[in-house]
Amino acid sequence: MKVALEGMVVLITGAARGVGAKIAREAAAAGAEALVLLDRDPVDLALPCEIETVTADLALPDAPAEAISAALTRFGRIDGLVNAAGLTTRAGYGDATVETWNRMFSVNTRAPFFLMDGAIADMKARGQPGSIVNILSMNAHCGAPDLAVYSATKGALLTLTKNAANAHMADRIRVNGINLGWTDTETERHLHAVTLGRGEGWLDARAAEMPLGRLISAGDCARQAVWLLSPASGPMTGVCLDLEQSVTGAPS
Repeated sequence: MKVALEGMVVLITGAARGVGAKIAREAAAAGAEALVLLDRDPVDLALPCEIETVTADLALPDAPAEAISAALTRFGRIDGLVNAAGLTTRAGYGDATVETWNRMFSVNTRAPFFLMDGAIADMKARGQPGSIVNILSMNAHCGAPDLAVYSATKGALLTLTKNAANAHMADRIRVNGINLGWTDTETERHLHAVTLGRGEGWLDARAAEMPLGRLISAGDCARQAVWLLSPASGPMTGVCLDLEQSVTGAPS
């Protein structure tokens, strides 16, 4: 089975670092014709394909339309979309604010919805198939108490993933998701070491206790994302894969 993206123009959000950047590298290595890379920070990746970068904050209502327009203006089409950008701000009952709620839902749920809306509109207008991958979270199943708002945003996006897959199956547009488990990224390391004040060695110590002796890597997620984007995973649609070191529902 060959996992290839030849001839595809793919829009990837959250591409400046972490999972999004790794997906961009994997997509380029899989032969993508062109990539549109969006992040609120400048994207600086050297890749063996044509690239258009968009610097935009997905918390702003017009950002999704800006990204769709940039893709269509530069390359004339969108064949694939990966919604990898997301906020993981800690907020639960007792400490969540309306501001935090609104920003989290704006970035994690509203922006992916309108990016999907724009990509689907282009695919349908051209009468061509397409593939969308949403990076979700294992927290969509429930989530830790301090991740209540984050979990809700990912649960909503999981539902939208299945809804879009069902609505556009006859259009040959596949929509799938990855429920990503605890992943080792620069952002995650900074969160625990600095923001939460746990120190530089805390994450490595917790990772050593995991079944694989490590956390999920950005590369683990990127390989699955590119497979889901590619024709190799067809005709699968409406599926949200659990990418974690546990089985949901199994006794703890």
